[in-house]
Amino acid sequence: MTIISLIKQVPLPNEMRMGDDGLMDRTKAKSIINIDCQFGLEAGLQLKKHYPDARMIVCSMGPGSFENALKTAISMGYDEAYLLSDRKLGGSDTFATGLAISTMLKHLGFTKDSKEPFVIFAGRQTSDGDTAHVPSQVAENLGIPQATFCQSAKPDGKGNIIAKRIIEGGYQMMELPMPCLISLTPTGIPPRKPSLIGAIKARNSTIKVFGVEDIHLGTEKIGLNGSPTIVAAVANIESERPPIVLSEGTTESALVGSLIANMKKGGNVLQHKEVKEKAGKETPDFPVVDTRDGYKHILTWVEIANGQIARPSLELFTPARHLAEQLGNDTRIKTVLIGKDVAPLAQTLFEHGADEVILVENDKLEEYLVLPFSDIIAQIIKKQKPEIALFAATTSGRELAPRIAVKTGSGVTADCTGLEIGEYVNRKEKTIIRPILHSRRPTYGESKLATILGFVYPQISTARAGTFEVPERVEGRTGTISKFKPELVEDDFRALILETVRGAGGLQNLFDAEIIVSGGRGATSDGLKLVKELAEALKEQGLKAEWAASRVVVDEGFAEYARQIGQTGKTVRPKVYVAIGISGAIQHLAGMKESGTVVAIDRNPKAAIFRNADFGIVGEYEDVVPELIEQVKQGFTFGIEVKK
Repeated sequence: MTIISLIKQVPLPNEMRMGDDGLMDRTKAKSIINIDCQFGLEAGLQLKKHYPDARMIVCSMGPGSFENALKTAISMGYDEAYLLSDRKLGGSDTFATGLAISTMLKHLGFTKDSKEPFVIFAGRQTSDGDTAHVPSQVAENLGIPQATFCQSAKPDGKGNIIAKRIIEGGYQMMELPMPCLISLTPTGIPPRKPSLIGAIKARNSTIKVFGVEDIHLGTEKIGLNGSPTIVAAVANIESERPPIVLSEGTTESALVGSLIANMKKGGNVLQHKEVKEKAGKETPDFPVVDTRDGYKHILTWVEIANGQIARPSLELFTPARHLAEQLGNDTRIKTVLIGKDVAPLAQTLFEHGADEVILVENDKLEEYLVLPFSDIIAQIIKKQKPEIALFAATTSGRELAPRIAVKTGSGVTADCTGLEIGEYVNRKEKTIIRPILHSRRPTYGESKLATILGFVYPQISTARAGTFEVPERVEGRTGTISKFKPELVEDDFRALILETVRGAGGLQNLFDAEIIVSGGRGATSDGLKLVKELAEALKEQGLKAEWAASRVVVDEGFAEYARQIGQTGKTVRPKVYVAIGISGAIQHLAGMKESGTVVAIDRNPKAAIFRNADFGIVGEYEDVVPELIEQVKQGFTFGIEVKK
């Protein structure tokens, strides 16, 4: 038995910088083991308790400085460490990274046909990229099953791993045969501190360093030149809100009264400003080249939950229709619908914008599983040859899209907030590639907006849930239903879903809510009790209200992942967002900045949230919120008109 952990050394979030070339500048940043990877390391050590004789291996890819992280892993309890380090790997995108890491693992003897069982642990995603692609791409390259966004992983005593996987609105219990790969969220067992004996062991250990030639990896699909995607432009993301209006008063009653008076005056509204991209060189007079070679139309995938179409899948029709209009030439939107007895849902898809529904029905496909679904969609792509494929950046979409990308040889851009058709000036070849998809995504702690281009078709992107509005439904609109019968591979069903639990509220209610009351670390003294009571009081007034939480609150177990707002959670756009005890980390701001009005309540007058809110109260959570609840019960609705 071998337990493998994949880790990455990343700059501290508040020290991350991006150079003008779109690549990370780490020269002045202090580094740590990526937080999610730390939980992956601990999950491996927990599994060793059940397999005392297990061989413990830690692997990474990066510059020589990454040896520090590998030695830390050894000091925690790992036995061997391997680093893939080569200048030829510089600038690799996630496709190239997944290929390189999996090639190193194969070189070490770990393949799907290995006689000795093994489990690979990884972090859900890294703080400097936030794509969550690499675990899926490593698993696909190795041909092994996976479970991503997991809280725990334990053996069942029969040669399988039982993983608890977070999904929108709840969780799944999955059974995976070994070998398999599991990515961990930072909500599992906290990572241990290195021991003194471990530190001595690490100091005396040797890190085995490989170059690309050592593992027999060709250079065609690695590094900046071999990656199917590139960073074409980088822009600063600027604040869009006017200065905050703070409440005045010496008592909680006076402070809340001042808030009510300030909100009645109005004046503070979200002002959208275009982010100015860095001016480039003038477009040269090069010939225009169309590289699509027969690839045409836009493909989307529909996620089904509890027999219903997930809202993020409907949101995809807004950017898809926009792209289709830009491309012209009768570009059609083709939507893949997979499941058991799901044909009746096709009409809803037509009414929201689909031109064609590619229907795949089979009793074995009632519940989403990444292996068969990725295989089916890859088969459809190879037959249909779409130029663009879009997925919602849900927990399922974020593991499905990168696995499909490996199958099709495509790049994939994660968590996009903007999708446009543009061009690319290839100065080396002296040509202009047009049309090409410009996928824009916030990155590096939401401080930059990167434009990513893909040069292998289909161009694949995932869209951040909650960013695009659901297009208006056109009742009676119809389209074409095309039935597709895939070649199902029995081996794709070797990972099993044992149980699916979806609670009330969460994802759907957060997207539909007019007002969201969100709690941070400063609101956990009572376990978010007052946060929930304020949301309930607003519901009693007839408002669509819901409660939510920041990442740290979810990590500490006070709320489920489905309620997490932020860069690694949900993006919401309610009429009013009430942030209570939230410091205002840039990662959280990413998920709530599109809110119409932001009200902040925090004890720290210097908290960053006050620089990103419209109205605010500086005060103690336990004192201010009860007074606010009382005012809501008396009819205060934060300026939202109650429909009667």
